[in-house]
Amino acid sequence: MKYIINLLIFIISFSTYSQTVTTHIYAIKNSDSLKLDIYTPKKLVDSIKLPTVIWMHGGGFSGGARNGADEKKLMNYFSENGFIGVSISYRLLRKGSSTGFGCQCTKEEKLFTFAKAAEDFLDATNYLIQNSDSLQIDTSKIIAGGSSAGAEAVLSAVYMKDYFIEDTAIYDNIKYAGLISLAGAMVDENYITKHNAIPTVLFHGTRDNLVPYSKSPHHNCNSNEVGYLILNGSGVIFTRLEKLNAAYYLFRVEGGKHEVSSIPFKELDNIMQFINNTVMLSKVIQTKRLEFKQ
Repeated sequence: MKYIINLLIFIISFSTYSQTVTTHIYAIKNSDSLKLDIYTPKKLVDSIKLPTVIWMHGGGFSGGARNGADEKKLMNYFSENGFIGVSISYRLLRKGSSTGFGCQCTKEEKLFTFAKAAEDFLDATNYLIQNSDSLQIDTSKIIAGGSSAGAEAVLSAVYMKDYFIEDTAIYDNIKYAGLISLAGAMVDENYITKHNAIPTVLFHGTRDNLVPYSKSPHHNCNSNEVGYLILNGSGVIFTRLEKLNAAYYLFRVEGGKHEVSSIPFKELDNIMQFINNTVMLSKVIQTKRLEFKQ
């Protein structure tokens, strides 16, 4: 209750929102200096710590940027609504690869890519936690989010850390409070348990030809291709959460393809309402919304 009162005081105090954006290096890996941009509301009262969304952009692990136009717009939205927004860079291991991330990219390379991206997301989270006092981050209210490749990495980091990370001890202090996945999928939905299930937002098209909505091959690869890898998309994930009586918000676009991975700006208020009810107020809400592709 004290947290909610402080947050309401903060929101009421600023009828006109503006942000301060700072850039930090959170890790150096080989020749990559991995950076994150932090969008913090200006004139933030010293005694207040805010919930935080950490965002991982999409781009097939070969493109995209933390400071793309849509990413900036999304981070501004969060900071204008009483949150701190953090948009991160990560290792784009498929950049410049002749096999890309499709059916000519081996299953082993795909899993390795997921693992390293998940590691980067966890390292960025650790950096924020270690500096949470100066950054005014409420470490009990950290929400993981991503689009497409970023969503695959985030699902791997949040729910499949034990599968992808050999030594998880350095990440034991991380407890995510919520998750936003735009056209994401995971290797094994059974890694979601009653002990780690958190409020999860899922946006996905039922005919996504890259990241499957249900249990299907990544990129629709054939079983005789080296890139054949079964993934479990939003249709499987929400069913798992439903069985566990965990909170979820599913936005399914019937007939939609991978364009559903784009940031749904018109739906952000609904996402925010779900987060406020489930993450802030600890309500268990299970919502299914259906839209037909026009």
